Amino acid sequence: MRQPVDRRLLRGAQSRQAIARHAVDVASLEGLTGLSLGRLATDLGLSKSGVQTLFVTKENLQLAAVESAGEAFSGAVIRPALEAPRGAARLRALVERWIAYVETPLFPGGCFWVANLAEFDSRPGQVRDALLRHQHDWTARIAAELRHAAELEEIADLDAELAAFQIDAVLRAANTALRLGDDEAPDKVRRVVAGFLRPAPARRT
Repeated sequence: MRQPVDRRLLRGAQSRQAIARHAVDVASLEGLTGLSLGRLATDLGLSKSGVQTLFVTKENLQLAAVESAGEAFSGAVIRPALEAPRGAARLRALVERWIAYVETPLFPGGCFWVANLAEFDSRPGQVRDALLRHQHDWTARIAAELRHAAELEEIADLDAELAAFQIDAVLRAANTALRLGDDEAPDKVRRVVAGFLRPAPARRT
């Protein structure tokens, strides 16, 4: 008797993932506030009641979109970069994967986080918290690789948190520039990042 129930649960989970992934694409273009259960049902040829059964509320749909965007971002940027050695090499890999993520782009509107953080930065709630967690994790990862590179004496000692803030700001600016047709934006990012990765001065003996 369990098999039909299990199949329904599996179909429900698969439908939920597909709807959430489409919500990411929509939100990358129009923002999370532009999402609605009815809009996604129409886009995907589903019944609104079926979509509502899966998500119940618009906020749950928005949270599912944030989670789906995070999984896609991790698969495109984070996990491939982890193959590089820690420190300067991994930071370069993170930056190159991020550039590819917005150049391709993974989402039709470019960077999902750039599109939505500004929209929710003054709106307390679960959606803002979820976006903020991703942002914190991303800049913390950049800072960690900078600190590791400094500890290995691959680069000069620096304020890792400040440098991570600056690198993230440049990446965000590049996303906007690319959307506006500036094809030189990736090279500008590389030049800025290279400035933080200058070799440490040789020790005097």
